Amino acid sequence: MRTTTTRKRPATGLVALVAAALTATALTHPAHAAGDTAGAPAAHRATQRAIDAAVAAGVPGVTAEARDADGVWKSASGVADLTTGAPRGVKDRFRVGSITNTFVAVVLLQMEAERKLSLDDTVERHLPGLVTGNGNDGRRITVRQLLNHTSGLPDYLADPRYGETYVLGDGYLQHRYDTLTPGTRLRVAFSHPPLSEPGARHAFSHTNDILAALIVEKAGGRPYESEVRDRIVEPLRLGATSHPGTSAGLPRPSGRDYGKLFLAQPERILDVTEVNGSQGWGDGDIISSARDLNRFYGALLRGKLLPPRQLEKMKSTVANPDAPGSSYGLGIERLTLGCGTTLWYHDGGTLGSLSMVAMTADGRHRLAFNYNGSWGGETLLPILDAEFCEAPARSH
Repeated sequence: MRTTTTRKRPATGLVALVAAALTATALTHPAHAAGDTAGAPAAHRATQRAIDAAVAAGVPGVTAEARDADGVWKSASGVADLTTGAPRGVKDRFRVGSITNTFVAVVLLQMEAERKLSLDDTVERHLPGLVTGNGNDGRRITVRQLLNHTSGLPDYLADPRYGETYVLGDGYLQHRYDTLTPGTRLRVAFSHPPLSEPGARHAFSHTNDILAALIVEKAGGRPYESEVRDRIVEPLRLGATSHPGTSAGLPRPSGRDYGKLFLAQPERILDVTEVNGSQGWGDGDIISSARDLNRFYGALLRGKLLPPRQLEKMKSTVANPDAPGSSYGLGIERLTLGCGTTLWYHDGGTLGSLSMVAMTADGRHRLAFNYNGSWGGETLLPILDAEFCEAPARSH
């Protein structure tokens, strides 16, 4: 068994915002590992060590599930509640952050197959007059460019005032229960000039994802949540997957979420579990579980959700200049690990939660996991290395 190296991929969205702004504290919590449900324990021994290492490095807790030719393996390590010491569970539900993008992209590609829209449609065609101001122009941006993040549109989360109000410090504590509309967040974005010309380069922006969800609503004539439910959640029987609406809590079973809100107090960890779901509408609001994410992505890669033509379009990627070895498709990403294994994946973060789901090209070997803390991003890729590079040889 050899140790592999992986080029570090900068985390997206709130993952980047929080990880870059806040320094991790090396807290250590006792590990609690669930037994294997199927397959040989040795097949995931390296993965368990990597998960336990993340907890030893300060992540409160981790829940994970892997699926491969040998069956299903589930594990939980660390704690769900820093106050009570209750362990994390293998059935925990959590906010998936930007993994929401993949759900939205699938719906839009299904709609394209039904000829309700085209990826080459302009944003202006579906959302007339919405993308305007400071050089932002919906007439020059396509649906495809929203999905692969080459629109050049600024990210509302990068606005310092928005961050101070809704993401960090006392602002978050005072406004966590506020209901926000998509328009509120878009106005923040369009108060800034574009990052680049449309189509010039990939640059992840949550603004794109809000607009994509709004186009789902315009093309479908009903809430985007209804489209996701009827097209994905119910057909795949994703019983742990839901949209929160304006509710603030997490459905059970779930752990508590923890964040570091104060730059000047990096060791201060606060419970940030409760937050109005509307603050992530369309770009990070979905709640799910490791099991459901594995089921969803497995069905997607095996062609159960999209016709071959649309799946091929989804997997057509553009280079990510900030992450050598990684490229971005339509709501899904491709990454080549140091051992040569190529994965399709997506990560996601909200304040208090980091998640990742990854799989081999044929969708047969999958791993999904979640941290109930919004730090420790540097430990995500070692878990992928352990699962897909260090395990004993098996079918991918």
